[in-house]
This record gives sequence, structure tokens and C-alpha cells, in this order.
Amino acid sequence: MILFCRTLSEEYICFQSESRTSAELFRELFSAVFKKEIAVGEHIRKNGTVLHTCEIEAETAEAVFVRYRLSKENRAIDSEIIATNSLGVFTAGVFLACGSVNDPAKEYHLEFACPEEGLAVQLATLLGDIGVTAKTMLRRGQHIVYIKGSESIEDTLTFIGAPQCTLELINTKIYKDIRNKANRIANCDAANIDKVVKAAMKQIEDIKLIDKVIGLENISQELREVAQLRLENIDMSLQEIGEDLSEPISRSGVNHRFKKLAKMADEIRGGGGANEK
Repeated sequence: MILFCRTLSEEYICFQSESRTSAELFRELFSAVFKKEIAVGEHIRKNGTVLHTCEIEAETAEAVFVRYRLSKENRAIDSEIIATNSLGVFTAGVFLACGSVNDPAKEYHLEFACPEEGLAVQLATLLGDIGVTAKTMLRRGQHIVYIKGSESIEDTLTFIGAPQCTLELINTKIYKDIRNKANRIANCDAANIDKVVKAAMKQIEDIKLIDKVIGLENISQELREVAQLRLENIDMSLQEIGEDLSEPISRSGVNHRFKKLAKMADEIRGGGGANEK
């Protein structure tokens, strides 16, 4: 947590977080290790966001550098310290210091806002070692390490000891998948219904034209039967019409009869004879 603080020098160390819980944990851990009490202050930004701050000054800040063998020139992750403890615990501390995760209902995005480029590169490499694909970018002077894939975020949260958050993310993903599938089905059904209605309206238009010019009583019984069923049932599918015929036929058989009716209607519109075949 200290290594990824916003400000880190031998004279002054400042830990800042929008999370009161993270700031309180930093205070408790620091007091336990260095036997010195520090306070959690608050700073309100112009946008109304509250930053919870822990400040370490003078000799105490210098003691931190000595204890953790921190470099005065540049920050770097000490692999020996991680090996002695745990990469998972270390990464959890980094997340508490500069990490955040977006609402999974909106997008899958977890990031670490690192104070220096070297730390960002090292952190991305460490995450890669546990099988997590992380990328880096520069945003408003901060070096961002970010993870986009839902599975990679789940692995990261589990790795840093937040399995409950992982379960919540999985539940949200399942809900989104089911909702999206339901929407696709609804859209498909709506499109199919619209297609069926448009086709039925065209068929009715053809049938009425034939009835007006030729008379339905003057066409074959098989065409007259499907024509009458369509006039009486605009929402009936081809398959349902086929099943309701005196001698049931397949959907393709019904479609073939409507094509004959359409051809007759087109011949009437063209001024030619309407010879039924």
C-alpha cells in the first residue's frame, strides 16, 4: 500500500483513497507495524468526492524507507519482499491503494492508477504471471494498469482475496447474459411476427383482387380453401393454415398455393388473363 501511495518521499508520505475503509485499514496496519498513531483526514474535491487521507512526515517517513528498503530515486517492487509474504496479499494492498472496479452491470473494467510508469509496468508483468491479461495507458498524468475481460477480473478478485466480489460479478454476468438472450428472442419474435403480418396482408390484397375480378368461386377448390382461411385469419401461420385444411398439407404446400394466387393477381394487375394452373 505504501509503495503505491500518491506521494512517497523520505520527508512526506501521503495515502489517499475515496474509500474510508481502505484509509482506516492503512492507519491500523501502519500503527501495528511502526507503533505510531496517524489520523485519517478528509479532503473534499470540487466535484464533491471525498478523499480520505493518511499523512506520514519527517522521521517516521524516513523510517518507512529504511524498513522497506525503498529507493530515493525511483519506486520499484521488491521481489524478495513479495516472495517472503504473498503475491496475493501484495496485490490486494495495491488494489486498496490505487485500484478500482466498475459496476459490472455497465461494463467489465478493473484498474490500478499507478503513480509511476515503472510500477505500472512491473504490476502488469506480475498480473501476467498469474495468467491475467493487463494493459497499460497514460491518463491525466497517471499510469493506468487495466483489465477488461470479465474472466480476468474474476481471477484477479479471487487472487486478492475477494471471492464474494467474484461471485457478485459472476451473478451479474449471468443476469446480463439471460437478459440479452431474452431481448434477442423478443426482437426475433417481433421481427418474425411483423414478417408474417406483412406477408398475410399481401396475400389478402391478392385474394380480394382475384375475388373482385374473377370471383373465388371460379378458382380451384384447393386455392379457394386457403384463400378463405387467410381472409378469416390474418394472424394464422402457413403451418396452421395447412393443418386447418380439409386435407392437411405441409407449410411448403400452403406456400406453393399462395404463390399461385399471387401469380394470378399479378397477371390481373398487368392487364393479362388470370389463367390458373
